[in-house]
Amino acid sequence: MPIDFLKHAKSDTDKITELLKKIDGILPRFEKEQDDLVNRLADIQGEIKAAADTLIAAVERDRGRLLSEVESIRVKRVKQLETVKQEVKQRVAALESLKRYSETLLSSGTACDVTRSANSLHSRAEELMMFDVISHVDSSFPSFSFTPSPLHGDENLVGTITAEGS
Repeated sequence: MPIDFLKHAKSDTDKITELLKKIDGILPRFEKEQDDLVNRLADIQGEIKAAADTLIAAVERDRGRLLSEVESIRVKRVKQLETVKQEVKQRVAALESLKRYSETLLSSGTACDVTRSANSLHSRAEELMMFDVISHVDSSFPSFSFTPSPLHGDENLVGTITAEGS
């Protein structure tokens, strides 16, 4: 064999040996990089879960508060509605009673009876007619609406309840 060929072969073998040593030194670095990457991404997953859990807890808290508020409004408004219904029924009963009395007085009362009762009947009729049932009912019961919150970190994450017309 020519000496040049042996030199080249020996040189190439030496270079390959050096390259293999470098590669052997790099492989553990890749292992460490991989382990570091896996650990860091696991940490990030934990941070994401914690942040999401915090938001979920805040949303749940807001949901509970809003549902409680709606229930409170419902109980209060139903009681108010019952009160107004009773008031309206009383007014209707008083109007019907006055109407029956007036009709009876006009149909079977004497002129003297009608004259004697005219002023008090007129005053009572005016008093009863001053009560505007529809306005009273409309003003007693505002409507409510729910407005969802846009998801940009408001204090109310879920939304707000608003009484309209009160």
